[in-house]
Amino acid sequence: MAPEYAFLTRWRLRATAQEVFDVLADPFGLARWWPSVYLDVKELAPPDPTTGAGRVVGLVTKGWLPYILRWNFTVTTSTPPTGFRLVAHGDFEGTGVWTIRQDGDWVEATYDWRIAANKPLLRYGSFAFRPIFAANHRWAMERGAESLELELRRRRARTSEERDAVPAPPAPTFYR
Repeated sequence: MAPEYAFLTRWRLRATAQEVFDVLADPFGLARWWPSVYLDVKELAPPDPTTGAGRVVGLVTKGWLPYILRWNFTVTTSTPPTGFRLVAHGDFEGTGVWTIRQDGDWVEATYDWRIAANKPLLRYGSFAFRPIFAANHRWAMERGAESLELELRRRRARTSEERDAVPAPPAPTFYR
């Protein structure tokens, strides 16, 4: 049986739920606005035009540790602007649920990520390296929060000068 991991991440952002949903639900933007983690993104199957579900996306990802993960996800439920659910397959199997809640001028975006590791490094090194793998996930999600803030600033920019003044998101580590 593959080792199981459960991660719960909360981001609090000055934004609207729709703004946050629009960024998170667009897989093609991930490699641009969150390049420290998402190295490559490809659509393997399109979504259902009425429900938004069924889209399959192939990914190449990493954290601060020097290994690459290859996996895909299928969007199983999409409820704009309050979130979506996905099922992951590949180097790990599991589910991810984004819940987006408006709280005045702020949004709380929560990601509940429950996976079983299939990649040999994660599977067989899990007992000894579990704290390191958890730290790697926290690092990735911290870069995600930082990158999402920058993406929201870019999207809100009213001029090209304002847009150009927004710093680039954090780049990947250990990647050629």
